[in-house]
Amino acid sequence: MNNGPSGFHNAPFTKGLVITCAIVSVLLGMHGGASACGLSYQAIVRKLHIWRLATSALVFSSTPELVFGLYLLYYFRVFERQIGSNKYSVFVLFSIIFTTCFELIALVVFKDPTSSVLASGPYGLIFSSFIPFYFDIPVSTWFRIFGFRFSNKSFVYLAGLQLLLSSWRRTFVPGLCGIAAGLSYRLNVFGIRRIKFPEQVACRISRLSLLSLPVEPSTVASRGNVTREAVPSYDRQFEQEDAHQEEHNDGLGDGKEEESSSESFEEEDSIVIEEVEHTEEHEEESLTSPLGRSTRQ
Repeated sequence: MNNGPSGFHNAPFTKGLVITCAIVSVLLGMHGGASACGLSYQAIVRKLHIWRLATSALVFSSTPELVFGLYLLYYFRVFERQIGSNKYSVFVLFSIIFTTCFELIALVVFKDPTSSVLASGPYGLIFSSFIPFYFDIPVSTWFRIFGFRFSNKSFVYLAGLQLLLSSWRRTFVPGLCGIAAGLSYRLNVFGIRRIKFPEQVACRISRLSLLSLPVEPSTVASRGNVTREAVPSYDRQFEQEDAHQEEHNDGLGDGKEEESSSESFEEEDSIVIEEVEHTEEHEEESLTSPLGRSTRQ
């Protein structure tokens, strides 16, 4: 499965996210607090544990979920290389917020005080990333195992299926909510695929992510401008549309400038013609007047 250069080259935001999830999950897991970070109807609606809205998007509740989840987050760094760190951070924020909203709606609609807590972790980001992975990442190789045909993308799907069904209902609901968030992003809900963070904010986020691990000189050199890999991007069409729109607007502006310049030239020509006509009329009047005749004689 070739998803670009190894490591976090040109993927600083993914690096910071993976490190944060790993450290927080391990620390809380050692103290037995990871299982209390998920969302539930009892905790959110009745006890108003609002802090769980943040921890549920970062902390994995078990070791198998941590392993498969970090593997998928690491693999999906290809999308940051594809669309850039700025737009990828918007995608991450959108996926987490929408997944959390869908989970809250599910808890309210199917409220059951006796139900178990939903599994915590960045399920929204992971399973929303499967939408562009399915539509935009091409299959490069095919092979057979025991008569069954597989592609280079099959192992990623199997890892996602393992994560989706690892705790049945606790992980199944967040996974479906993440898929719904990914579909919403692909459908460009609220025009989200055109939104970018200000460059100053994006640069600060990238610098904080790069400081989390030792980086190579090549990575530091590309800190200000993250290079995009040659992978088909379903966000490129919006960038091309924006470029065409800017060219069209520039063409209209040039046309207006040409029209205004031509109008100014026409006005100047008309003024010159009027002055010439006025001088000719003045000369004719001077010649026809008695003073003019006497002067000629």
